[in-house]
Amino acid sequence: MSLEHISYAWDKNHWTLDPDLPVVLRHFWPGWAEAQADLEHYGKLAGREVYETCYHVDHEAPPVLVQYDVDGRRVDRVRLAPAERDLLRELAPVMRPPYEGGSWHHHYALGYLIADPGLFCVLTITQQTVYAIHKYAPEHAEWKEKILAGEAFGATWMTENQGGSDLGANRARAVNENGTWRIYDGDKYFASGAGLTDVAITTARPEGAPDGPKGLALFLLPRLDAKGELNFRVRRLKDKTATRAVPSGEVELDGAEAWLIGKAEEGIYYALENLTVSRLTNATAAMGIARKAAFEVAGRVTHRRSFGKPLIEHPLVRRDLTDMAVRLAGGTALAFRAVADFDRVWKEPPPFGEAYHAARFWSHLAKVRTADHAAAVTQMAMELFGGLGFLGEYAVERWHREALITPIWEGPANIQSLDMLEAMAKKHAHEPFVAEVSGLLERAATDEAELARKLLDETLAAQAAAADRSEAEWLAKRTLTRLADIASVALLYDLAGTGGERYARLAGLYARRFLADEEYPAWVASESDLFRLVADQAGGNDGF
Repeated sequence: MSLEHISYAWDKNHWTLDPDLPVVLRHFWPGWAEAQADLEHYGKLAGREVYETCYHVDHEAPPVLVQYDVDGRRVDRVRLAPAERDLLRELAPVMRPPYEGGSWHHHYALGYLIADPGLFCVLTITQQTVYAIHKYAPEHAEWKEKILAGEAFGATWMTENQGGSDLGANRARAVNENGTWRIYDGDKYFASGAGLTDVAITTARPEGAPDGPKGLALFLLPRLDAKGELNFRVRRLKDKTATRAVPSGEVELDGAEAWLIGKAEEGIYYALENLTVSRLTNATAAMGIARKAAFEVAGRVTHRRSFGKPLIEHPLVRRDLTDMAVRLAGGTALAFRAVADFDRVWKEPPPFGEAYHAARFWSHLAKVRTADHAAAVTQMAMELFGGLGFLGEYAVERWHREALITPIWEGPANIQSLDMLEAMAKKHAHEPFVAEVSGLLERAATDEAELARKLLDETLAAQAAAADRSEAEWLAKRTLTRLADIASVALLYDLAGTGGERYARLAGLYARRFLADEEYPAWVASESDLFRLVADQAGGNDGF
């Protein structure tokens, strides 16, 4: 099936089209040039096989749960479209770089290019399983090798119906029975990868462990027990309006065999560490999704004529293109700046030091603000397509549905804000952030940079002046968003040293729009370099 009649971005290389990702990677990842051929390969794959397969799965072939085989045995497996199954195996190498001496930038850049939340979700929950094995359970390395070879899939099953994002409310019990751990009362209410997973990581509370999150241990949970029989049951798959390519369901653990990962008393730290991996996935995928929508828009505004001229010649349209370009550049810089910190500290074990907590702080900012940008960019994309933007038969419609997931998965803004408060109050994780961002803004020496620096001081002072915990929480979400925006301005100024003056000008526009709450200046309408959505080497917007 070809998408040539319903998409402008299909069959184009999404790496060579992107005006910002190469600049961001050059800036934050010293070894990026060695991976350029790989990035180009996956960019081409993203524009063709990934685009086609995921559209087909989304519309005609979502995963189907098969609970019994022809002999009447309970198997609880999903049937995937053959193209999706083969593509997931082909994409398995995306997980390899960090474990083979490479960078997390490599992994997340490839995920950004893939962007499709269904595929990237399967890859990241599998990646989290590999991460836990690699770092804390090397005795199960055979599973790691199977996964990295594309022969098995992992998952991360934390959520229980009474707890949601509150891991401390989990009720699953872990009992050591004659040297074998078994998990009881485990109702994993939202289990992505259900029916596809061969081995998962999950949380449970060992007998005698304290209540709350610190009493949780992390376990490796195989699909089959030591006798080769089904170790857990998939009750059903969830009905969803988006991300149909990933099977998500309800998993019951009633006496399931499990293997303890690392030390039981450190389980919550392992779990939160894995959440950092997935939150960075959420941030990079959010910007990748937004970029897909922007590619569609770049084609639309040059091909569609309205009131006697192409859409791109209308000032109102150029205003929206400007907003998209500012959000895309700022959000992508923020996401990969967070990746840069994680790449430096990920090998550190608990108890974590200052650098690790600083990396965690960046991940909260990136996760929340990139999700906001993705939702806004994809909404504008739908609007710029007019009536076609809301029709499921065209490729652009799906990106807004998918983007709306990114503020929810891996902890919504409320949870990220609470985690940020904890990191600030207990670990002083904001202090390295403040020093770095202040330095970048002072170096920029513009009116907009001074505005950002002043707001940084005011925002932190207001948060610190909160009279009690209740008031601190009341302010936290605003503080998180404000700090993320200030950081984005600073990072865009810093990118000018790598990508040229365009990024300094985008920094100023970002500051005026999101810090000063002003409209973009009208003169931008005559500055096509600022509102372009595709790279110069792709021929500008006319390249479509």
